[in-house]
Amino acid sequence: MSTITMYGIKNCQTMKKAMTYLENKDINYQFHDYKKQGIDADTLTSWLKQKQRDEIINKRGTTWRKLAEEDKKLDDDQAAIALMIKQPSMIKRPALMVDGTLYLGFDDVLYDAIF
Repeated sequence: MSTITMYGIKNCQTMKKAMTYLENKDINYQFHDYKKQGIDADTLTSWLKQKQRDEIINKRGTTWRKLAEEDKKLDDDQAAIALMIKQPSMIKRPALMVDGTLYLGFDDVLYDAIF
């Protein structure tokens, strides 16, 4: 049995699509809500071992666009981690961990391949 955790924000439309997909396929998962539970540096550090920070940070979203220009200068992973902890809404959603592998975003074809 796979260990599946979906990270995100409950009212996000993309999250709703991903949750509906998993529920329709009877796939059990844990949901980690950034708004209620936040995100920690250890989790983000492990993600950055699998993905580049530009893949994890959603630069198209309103949270990113509203940041001051100096806050957008992420010269290293530690700066990116600090910003994502402070502003978890800027993390690409959903972030799906399946048996230790990180998948970002929702796409039916990708999810069909995973499951």
